[in-house]
Amino acid sequence: MNLENTKAQMKKGLLELCTLSIIKKEEAYPSDIIKELKKAQLIVKEGTMYPLLNRLMKEDLLSYNWKESKSGPPRKYYTITDKGNQFHEELLGTWDQLQNAINNSIKNHK
Repeated sequence: MNLENTKAQMKKGLLELCTLSIIKKEEAYPSDIIKELKKAQLIVKEGTMYPLLNRLMKEDLLSYNWKESKSGPPRKYYTITDKGNQFHEELLGTWDQLQNAINNSIKNHK
């Protein structure tokens, strides 16, 4: 079994929650989201982020607007929708339940 593959799958499962949490704080440009994730030690590449953002938009969890850039073409900034806020809250509840279950399971088997 490949440990790195397992770690990557665990991180991917939480990427939606983390991305929505960042955008919920304030509208965000994709590279800003990636920087925030890196600060949290979740290394994400653009090749992962853009498909995720597009999927979240198709599901009406995010919207975007264009803003002029001082250093090039206009940039697409993402904001969370009402549906996205509701989805985020549900994900947080699920995360709390999972975290408790995992912590209890690990405690009982150390």
